[in-house]
Amino acid sequence: MISTTDVVSLVIAFVLGLLVGILIKKIFQIGIVILAIIIILVAIGAVSPSTIEHGLITLGQEASKAESEASSYIKLLPYNSIVFIIGLVIGLIKG
Repeated sequence: MISTTDVVSLVIAFVLGLLVGILIKKIFQIGIVILAIIIILVAIGAVSPSTIEHGLITLGQEASKAESEASSYIKLLPYNSIVFIIGLVIGLIKG
């Protein structure tokens, strides 16, 4: 027999997957827009490629710090649940 606790945990896992999928899709879209802006600024000569290179190096250093911080939060996600994965896929497609 399925209890209320089981149903609630399934719903929470699905909603978390959905939200994470939407978040990943939005971050990817923002990254593409930023890349297009950078390409246009380099093409018109407003920004030099060396400035972009320095910014990417700094971004890489900050990303490694953010990765260590995010790893503690990733452990909280029920990523091994099939309901979470279904929500994640739906969030990526429909988000």
